[in-house]
Amino acid sequence: MGLLFIPPLIGVDAIILLMPTITAREFVDKWRHATLKERSASQEHFLDLCHLIGHATPAEADSTGESFAFEVGADKSQGGSGFADVWKKGCFAWEYKGKHADLDRAYQQLLQYREALQNPPLMIVSDIDRIIIHTNFTNSVKQIRTLTLDDLLTSAGLKQLSAIFTSPDFFKAPLTTEDVTREAASEFAKLADQLRKYGAQPQQAAHFLIRLLFCLFAEDAQLLPNEVFTKLVEQTRRKATNFAPLLKQLFGAMAKGGWFGTDQIPHFNGGLFDDDTVLDLDSDGLDILARVSKLDWSSIEPSIFGTLFVRSLDPAQRAQLGAQYTSKEDILLIVEPVLMAPLRRKWIDVQHQARDLAAQRNAAIGAKRTRLDKQLRDLLIGFATELALLQVLDPACGSGNFLYVALKLLLDLWKEVSNFMAELGFSRMLPQAGFAPSPQQLHGLEINAYAHELAQITIWIGYIQWLRDNGFGVPSEPILQPIETVKQMDAILAFDKKGQPVEPVWPKADVIIGNPPFLGGNRIRQELGDQYVDALFELYKDRVPAFADLVCYWFEKARAIIESGKTKRAGLLATQSIRGGVNREVLKRIKETGDIFWAQSDRNWIQDGVAVHVSMVCFDNGTETIRILNGNAVANVNANLTGSDDLTTAYTLTENLKICFIGTKKAGAFDIDAEFAMHLLQAPLNPNSRPNSDVVFPWLNGKMIAGREPEKWIISFGDMTKCK
Repeated sequence: MGLLFIPPLIGVDAIILLMPTITAREFVDKWRHATLKERSASQEHFLDLCHLIGHATPAEADSTGESFAFEVGADKSQGGSGFADVWKKGCFAWEYKGKHADLDRAYQQLLQYREALQNPPLMIVSDIDRIIIHTNFTNSVKQIRTLTLDDLLTSAGLKQLSAIFTSPDFFKAPLTTEDVTREAASEFAKLADQLRKYGAQPQQAAHFLIRLLFCLFAEDAQLLPNEVFTKLVEQTRRKATNFAPLLKQLFGAMAKGGWFGTDQIPHFNGGLFDDDTVLDLDSDGLDILARVSKLDWSSIEPSIFGTLFVRSLDPAQRAQLGAQYTSKEDILLIVEPVLMAPLRRKWIDVQHQARDLAAQRNAAIGAKRTRLDKQLRDLLIGFATELALLQVLDPACGSGNFLYVALKLLLDLWKEVSNFMAELGFSRMLPQAGFAPSPQQLHGLEINAYAHELAQITIWIGYIQWLRDNGFGVPSEPILQPIETVKQMDAILAFDKKGQPVEPVWPKADVIIGNPPFLGGNRIRQELGDQYVDALFELYKDRVPAFADLVCYWFEKARAIIESGKTKRAGLLATQSIRGGVNREVLKRIKETGDIFWAQSDRNWIQDGVAVHVSMVCFDNGTETIRILNGNAVANVNANLTGSDDLTTAYTLTENLKICFIGTKKAGAFDIDAEFAMHLLQAPLNPNSRPNSDVVFPWLNGKMIAGREPEKWIISFGDMTKCK
């Protein structure tokens, strides 16, 4: 048997491959007429594939089975089922079924064990006649390729087969999920313009467009059958007057379930399809909808979906449409330490207990074995149920991206529990209500009407995506359910029936996460109005200093709820100014009734499309024993978000009184150059018979003196008595 040397072109030093020992024609003739059962055929078929492309078989390539092996997965001696028929590390997981079997179902089964197989880039199913390749790359649009026996008679087919074993990136789609989401939001902004042009109210147009985008997602996620929505658009593009009546029928079917032509439509409703109201689109609008229907909506990214679509639908945010957005990686920074860290620590303990119980069970017989088996199962089911019952609140939820990320992390950990149960010989769990994380355990508060509605759809799309991408099908009907725990309301100020300011009641939750609005204390009155600010100051006068940044009110409410025992932990963002001045008082109060256990004092962030610097703060009632600051373990996190000596406790020495001044502080862009200052000073008296010298002054600070910067002047109305 000869050897074939392949140069190092695919990320490894070199690959030694065996010369093919079976021709393509011999392979196809052998397997086209084979009638062997699945178990008898699968391994021999795979070995022949290796021989066909000259690739070493699993035993030849890896005698240990650690990176390339048949029957990878659970310990079958204890009743567990294997995770894959064949597995090659960094390349693929491969599942065989008998001829003419349901390969979609086989793929769903393979997805359920994806993490246990180290997330291979390719997920492959085969019934001997077909090899179906599903891509599994992170942040990439999904691709599906099918190789038939006839394809293997061609050089292109053999090239693809070889790539499965040696260069899986060959199958990677060029588009990322962010690319698809950005393009979809941009096109929907054009649709929104079309509707407004014909007089649709912004909120009415937004609700209609959210229905359309969910139809597009549902179709690509195979919830709507036979491309029914795309066909409707294509068939009415040149007869736009027919679009609305037909869409009205489809919405009516989605409201209760029923027939649309010859297609049976599932029951969706969930409040989104509670009636059949539609808006008219002209031919230009339908052209946009036809273009956008060609995108892969099943691959949109929920962590940025809501943000981008709020910008496209809300007239007030249209200017931000092309701006940057908060990424999923940034959101994870706050959700991981406050929500997931204690759960992951507990899961490690549960696994240790479970392995000990499994060892005892395996060594026991009779009634003792039955008792230990039940004890082991109850332990694992108990932890999974804990994940399903945990309540998460985002009191400034925006379009729901923090809540979606939290749900996905809980579901991923739940799936890890399910796979671990399969390893120990139990049947894997199914995501049933009350026993697996779901949208119903998420709570949100949001004042913006566009963001509020999108938050609910973001969460549902993310949940349906997770079920689909992990092999659990779709939710039972009705597919959508109202997320009544996501409320449209002001989170920090309400008024009773007598018009008196009162604190809104936040939903009870185990964990609070979020990114409250950034609004500096010197802009609160300008942005929110006198009546609102006066009521806010009065309501929180003993807890939040006047003119503290707006975000401080969220910190204080979260602190108070933790102190009351209704919530365990909170993780919130603020501008980095929370570390000092009057803002720091809310962090001092947190340390008086609890403690800060994790923080990043200064980090780049994207807020409303603008790059800013933020502080991230996680706190509790003092129970947490691990303290992390800026990624490093510390003994204590001070109120100014330092870990060294606590300078916040320093006091003023009497010897220093009245010998230091903080200097000037500009409250607006009133600085002018020397030339313009001279022009103002030489001008005649103003209409009040006062000279401009009353308000035009030279301006110096320490930086200018030390840096020898050019002369500057400023217009200052500091002493307003001179202007009377």
